[in-house]
Amino acid sequence: MIITYTYADGTVDQVSTEELSAIESAAIEEAVGGTPWREVEDRLRGQDPTAMRAVLWAARRRAQPDLKFSTFDVPGWRRRLTARLERTEIDDVLDNIVAEALAKNEDAAIDAMLPHLRKLAHDRADIDAALDALGKGHLAAPADSAA
Repeated sequence: MIITYTYADGTVDQVSTEELSAIESAAIEEAVGGTPWREVEDRLRGQDPTAMRAVLWAARRRAQPDLKFSTFDVPGWRRRLTARLERTEIDDVLDNIVAEALAKNEDAAIDAMLPHLRKLAHDRADIDAALDALGKGHLAAPADSAA
């Protein structure tokens, strides 16, 4: 996932969970109450502010090792803080959905999940590329609605 925080002056911080070290991931788990990483990922997908703040905090500690989670804040988080899926995560979700859909010989399950995936995708073009790679390019968004 890519966690993005946009400051009031327009400056943007972005952190990919794919770039976190094991120590940083463990610190995030601890910061959000001892939650296992799988649950942290679920909370990120749900736009949980504490989980998103913890990822930014862990990355910021690279430059500020003494930074405490309890004092690390993200003002205006409702407007400025987001978590979005990366291509690898989109591929994983679609692989699972397509396997289920193929077993039933239907595209409805894939089609039903696409609006949610498009909303969560960091780069919406990744959705169409992943669909195309799975042989489901016919489900891609029309060019005028991809934005």
